[in-house]
Amino acid sequence: MSFVPAGVLLRAAQKGGYAVGAFNCSNMEIMQAIVRAARLENAPVIIQVSQGAIKYAGLDYLVAMAKVAVREASVPAALHLDHGTEIDVVLACLKAGFSSVMFDGSKLPLEENIALTRQVVKAAREAGASVEAELGRIGGTEDEVSVEDKEAFFTDPEEARYFVERTGVDALAVAVGTAHGRYKGEPKLDLERLARIAGLVGIPLVLHGASGVPGGAVQEAIKRGVRKINIDTDIRQRFVDTIRRRLDEEPAEIDPRKILGPAREAAVEVVREKIRLFGSSKRAGQGNPVK
Repeated sequence: MSFVPAGVLLRAAQKGGYAVGAFNCSNMEIMQAIVRAARLENAPVIIQVSQGAIKYAGLDYLVAMAKVAVREASVPAALHLDHGTEIDVVLACLKAGFSSVMFDGSKLPLEENIALTRQVVKAAREAGASVEAELGRIGGTEDEVSVEDKEAFFTDPEEARYFVERTGVDALAVAVGTAHGRYKGEPKLDLERLARIAGLVGIPLVLHGASGVPGGAVQEAIKRGVRKINIDTDIRQRFVDTIRRRLDEEPAEIDPRKILGPAREAAVEVVREKIRLFGSSKRAGQGNPVK
């Protein structure tokens, strides 16, 4: 079984009116949790790794683990590079077998972002992969990508239409009020802006920084065209909290399996909760091919 381009999964979600969960990981236990949850929910899934995760775990290790995990899960799954800001890293991921990549040129001037995104799209098409891009800046910090609150700005709908027409990307990440990392208060999504963008671009939209966003707001975003939802912080939080609790209960424990095993199970539950929230549970066979 091989990876499915994320664009294929998102087009099926577009037809079905749901969103596909895209879950970040940088170690074996969280990757296992992601695919186990997808199998239990019979849901399509996107396994995401960031540039920081690649530096931590190594590209070859991550690809090899993902191949094994997806083969055992038997659900349609994409392997996706999240927030690729370096062209060399994006191209290396395509060469390594990623079925989807994100080129994040959101900090660049619009025309430079378009030019570089077009290069990525060309390379991805040759590799049979799909491309996500970003327009507008999403606040907060995720691995090496940091945007101060004062720098964050929302995506302009007309600019989004122009960008998609010029680049031919498969999905567009938009800034409508979410942020990476932990929220200081409850996020307020600009749902009207989101609906305008969806109506103009005609491709699946992506919601980054969705950890901590109330479930009702997430479902309203899905109604307005969001088809890929990124989750990282919620998984990390539950994973690390479980480790802390386990060490508090058994401070003399030195077997990593007895510490990381419960954390892995906790991560499974987080991913299952998100899959059900996004409406992708039991959608594995509905227009989502298993290669």
